[in-house]
Amino acid sequence: MNINTLIFRNLKKNLKNYYLYVFALVFSVALYFAFVTLQYDPSMDAAKGSIKGGAAIKAGSVLLVAIVSIFLLYANTIFIKRRSKEIGLFQLIGMTKRKIFWILSMENFLLYFGSLVLGIMIGFSFSKLIIMIMFNITGVDAIAELHFSLQALIQTFIVFSAIYILIMLMNFLFIKRQSILALFRVRSSTETKVKKVSGWIMLLGMLGVAFIAAGYFVSSKLFEGDFQTMQELFAAMIFILASVILGTYLFYKGSVSFIFQIIRKKKDGYLNINEVMSLSSVMFRMKSNALLLTIITTVSALAIGLLSLSYISYYSAEKMARDNVPSDFTFTSEKAFTKFKDKLEQNSIEFTKEEMEVIMVAADLEDVTESDFAVNGTLEAMPTSFISEEEIEGIDVGRDEVLFSGYSDMLDKVLPLADSGKIVLKGKTGSFEQEYLGMRDEFPISWYYTAGGSPVGIVDDAIFEKMKHDLDPAIQKESNLYIGVDIDRDEKLDEANDLFHKLGFAEGFEHDSQQALAGKQKKTIGLIMFIVGFLGLTFLITSGCILYFKQMDESEDEKPNYTILRKLGFTRTDLIKGIRAKQLFNFGIPLTVGLLHSYFAVKSGWFLFGGEFDIPMVIVMALYAAMYSIFGFLSVLYYKKVIHQAL
Repeated sequence: MNINTLIFRNLKKNLKNYYLYVFALVFSVALYFAFVTLQYDPSMDAAKGSIKGGAAIKAGSVLLVAIVSIFLLYANTIFIKRRSKEIGLFQLIGMTKRKIFWILSMENFLLYFGSLVLGIMIGFSFSKLIIMIMFNITGVDAIAELHFSLQALIQTFIVFSAIYILIMLMNFLFIKRQSILALFRVRSSTETKVKKVSGWIMLLGMLGVAFIAAGYFVSSKLFEGDFQTMQELFAAMIFILASVILGTYLFYKGSVSFIFQIIRKKKDGYLNINEVMSLSSVMFRMKSNALLLTIITTVSALAIGLLSLSYISYYSAEKMARDNVPSDFTFTSEKAFTKFKDKLEQNSIEFTKEEMEVIMVAADLEDVTESDFAVNGTLEAMPTSFISEEEIEGIDVGRDEVLFSGYSDMLDKVLPLADSGKIVLKGKTGSFEQEYLGMRDEFPISWYYTAGGSPVGIVDDAIFEKMKHDLDPAIQKESNLYIGVDIDRDEKLDEANDLFHKLGFAEGFEHDSQQALAGKQKKTIGLIMFIVGFLGLTFLITSGCILYFKQMDESEDEKPNYTILRKLGFTRTDLIKGIRAKQLFNFGIPLTVGLLHSYFAVKSGWFLFGGEFDIPMVIVMALYAAMYSIFGFLSVLYYKKVIHQAL
């Protein structure tokens, strides 16, 4: 048998055993090439001006390279160790380390660059679909075309060639440093098996749970007024990050073994076959996998959290637009409204006009605030918009009463207001003490007067007239007029928006469009969600593959145990039941912990990104969990094959 025959036989064997690695490599290349193609695609020009598409995608491609590089280097470490006995046999029959390295390099070259070419072809085929998805998410009105980019091709080859060189360097150092005897012992020393759970491990386990619980507790208090300065808030965030990550590591290092040990104690050591296959196996291997599982869990939580926050913003875009621009169109000057009205009438578009007079008054809110999270003195004379009760249908406010309306979720968390109390309205020369009646949900006027979420005060018409004659000019807006325009027929709204933009009203607080504002936010947040989604999908695939490869390793190590159990009379069905439970633990524990981390992280500050939480969070978590479960299912299938070969 010559060297070439040996190379091709080994390649065929590796392709059969490591098909998921080939799939992950092809997927990574395809995703990266399609991603980089976006950066150089001419159709992206329509998006670059408004959402900085090229720069954002370039930043995403750098992170994508980092994720793929770590995955490929780690996967290669597993594979080179799996072939340690084979390398030792080559040395026993007289091959030099240089010759062995040449054989492995050629195998890797054919497998790696074959996958690279296939991935580029697939990435090119799906690049148009990816652009269409991005345009649909961001709401960009442009035509997606299938475009092959030579720049993207060169960049992809350079990046993955550099990764290949790193892999070869890793293999060279591994072969050079290992003796023949060490090569035959590598597989047996890859896992540290703990025979007994010591008191130290139990202590680490309890500390891990305590650290995670402490991080969760502090995160729940993050924006509830417990931290009153930016320094305290920053310190709390650092504590949460450190305690949760350290707690996660200790959880895998000791908590899992500790919990499983308690279960075993309760059973007095009498475990059935399912518990032997699942609890014992996971318990004895979890300690050596603690660092890997901590990294996977932390990055999974980060990916789920970022995707959830971006989807919350995207999902809430229309609601936030309605809050900031209550009518279809808003104006602060009669002149601008007249121009728009004339255009609407020329095009036979019927509309309804709402007009209010708005004044700015310094309000002392010290008595009604429930938080000290503010700069000293801010709440003693807070410029606040006020309108008369006559402007709002169905509102009846007493002469000495004030009702607030429209408060953003973010400000409500940072500066929550009580349900009652006294508010002092300060004019230039006098003041009015009013009884605070509470808060309405509705936003009556545009964000030009509310600074994007401050409440609007509603007072008795007589008090409003008095305040008008005692205004402080220093805090007044340039305009004290709010005009809202609602299009009577929904099918005419797009046409009205086109007219609005043609008149040059697209930018500025003074005149705004609810539809344009929602679209603008969807473009910005949509691109972020698109990039985070792709990065999250890449990490999901790579981390799932890493856990799958670990299970491949464990199944080969435990193959003699399966042979013994089969000889003792246990059926394949008995063993498979235990394997299913084992994979439920192996994949379910990191997934569950990652979902919990992301939930508490998002829960602590979701209101900073939008007005909806439950639906976006559930959708993201359900999709991530469903896709992650696929790798657990594939692991069970691989174990079935190993058990079948065990006897």
